[in-house]
Amino acid sequence: MLWADSNPAPAAPAASGENKLRPQDRAVHHWYRFVLSFPPHLVQNYLSRFGVESGDTVLDPFCGTGTTLVECKKQGVGSAGLESNPIAHFASAVKVDWLTCNKTLVSEAEQVARAATKRIVNEQVGCGGNARLLEAEGKPSLFDEFAVANGTDAGLRRLEPEQMKLLLKDSISPLPLHKTLTLLEAIDGCSSPPLRKYGRLALANALVQRIGNLKFGPEVGVGRIRGDAPVVEAWLAGMKTIAHDLAQFRHRSDVASQVVKSDARQADEALAPRSIDAVITSPPYPNEKDYTRTTRLESVVLGLVRSRAELRQLKQGLVRSNTRGVYVADTDDQAIAGNQAIDRIAEAIEQRRIELGKTSGFERQYARVTRLYFGGMAQHFASLREVLKPGAKLAYVVGDQASYLRVMIRTGQLLAEIAESLGYRILGIDLFRTRPSTVTGEQLREEVIVMEWPGK
Repeated sequence: MLWADSNPAPAAPAASGENKLRPQDRAVHHWYRFVLSFPPHLVQNYLSRFGVESGDTVLDPFCGTGTTLVECKKQGVGSAGLESNPIAHFASAVKVDWLTCNKTLVSEAEQVARAATKRIVNEQVGCGGNARLLEAEGKPSLFDEFAVANGTDAGLRRLEPEQMKLLLKDSISPLPLHKTLTLLEAIDGCSSPPLRKYGRLALANALVQRIGNLKFGPEVGVGRIRGDAPVVEAWLAGMKTIAHDLAQFRHRSDVASQVVKSDARQADEALAPRSIDAVITSPPYPNEKDYTRTTRLESVVLGLVRSRAELRQLKQGLVRSNTRGVYVADTDDQAIAGNQAIDRIAEAIEQRRIELGKTSGFERQYARVTRLYFGGMAQHFASLREVLKPGAKLAYVVGDQASYLRVMIRTGQLLAEIAESLGYRILGIDLFRTRPSTVTGEQLREEVIVMEWPGK
């Protein structure tokens, strides 16, 4: 079945800025944010369109770094989020906790910064003598600004070997890692629980933005190698930003928001029956983006993923959307067994693979991960029915994909058909924007599936 766009699509591709964080929306959202996150103004649009009120509860079952939850709280609307990735779960939970006194947070952060700087200086890394003099003079530049021109990594703090193997090679240089681990020790040793919580989040953000060597385009990779980085300075600046935003939204601190560490395919086990008035979310798309790889640096450095076994466990709690997260025992595809549209796509991918002579282990999984993805989403939609109130409205931001040997996957259309087969009413598919395929350059649609749950 086909649905017309509920909002007419523009003739030309939507501007790239439609998916960017607007300056007026930056507060709280930019504490830590996925590079692929959808924008807060999209949440604002659907809150208004659905007529969501202050007594309602909005769910994001793939809440990531909390875009929907934060925006709901800003608007005075209660929210709930589900997330399996530990760093994303942690980030969302911290970003909706606004009870801390901002002035106390700044003073505590400055104390931690001084303690960390003193430890770094006293360990005599590189030009430790000059750094000690700056500290004695009390200059502002003492915060982690001394450089090591020709230092050695002998004696530097390191992660455990198994943890290092989890990182992208050269994703962080030895000296910045040493300074980061020193700062993390000072944060964790602080007696203030709020400082430890916000401090870890600010460090995660600094690792990605200013300390590590990562680049995003949108795939994660290694960019310019930083031999040194202003670790403590970057972290302290982030803490001051958090304190500033907490002061700005103190009047919303009592707006309810919960974040549950849960698999979105088991929403009925994580949430109370008929407790949700609306859903605004963006699930993963069927492609080769490994979301655990995007967050690997901060996950490992903060100790949230310590081994390959823990990484495997993390991936098993996610909808299968890429070949790196597929396992022999996976059975999600059974939920859409006999779906002719998905079978045709999977068969086309496999046939293209054979024609092109592609034989790698990943390429052999393309057809299977396609079935697993849509099966996992079918399980999600099925479990979600139990927690929705009759008449609940839903908005799912999804995108067409051509990652698997250039076979087009109309994600929004297929998910809408699956949801409809499970009893949802499809109200329309809105065009959010178009974007060029990284493989073919073809303009792909990014859409919002708008649905209603009529109730049993």
